[in-house]
Amino acid sequence: MTHDEAYQLLTKHMTLKNLLKHCLACEAIMKALYNHLTPEGQQNPEDEEKWGITGLLHDIDYEVAQKENLLNKHGILLFEKGELNDLPEDIAYAIKAHNFHDTGVQPQSQMDWSIIVCDRLSGLIVAAALVTPEKKLSALTTESVLKRFKEKSFAKGANRESILLCEEKLNISLAEFVAINLKAMQSIASEIGL
Repeated sequence: MTHDEAYQLLTKHMTLKNLLKHCLACEAIMKALYNHLTPEGQQNPEDEEKWGITGLLHDIDYEVAQKENLLNKHGILLFEKGELNDLPEDIAYAIKAHNFHDTGVQPQSQMDWSIIVCDRLSGLIVAAALVTPEKKLSALTTESVLKRFKEKSFAKGANRESILLCEEKLNISLAEFVAINLKAMQSIASEIGL
């Protein structure tokens, strides 16, 4: 599956611009995480693209689940409806596992854990950008995002416990994880309007 095919599939099920931007951000972050976690010499463009597509499609059923009042099935709803059966198995598994608290599909691979932790952090980074005078990702630093991370009342929906799993499950310190995520999002700032 190519990026363009994945994006067409995504926009078939998703219309909200902010959600689309979130998915694009997660695509960029997942590619960056793949390159960080995979030793040089072992990286290949196909796997990097697979990680990116996982980021792009992870919330594909969110709008449908919300409209049908089935957020407890977010991650598995379109699979149950038979609409995502053509996805590669590892991408499908990561999508189902990214909401494992509700779906019961337990994350196993680095790709599974990466989408879980970057999903939560990307929202916090967007919120941090929106409270700067510029309302731009370029106004943020790793340190400014970490400061916001420590403010429990800021971006309450960004589950800090899930974000901290970067240390245990990916062996990446929180500061380094924030830096990777922020840099990836800054690289596509114009695409996501930040």
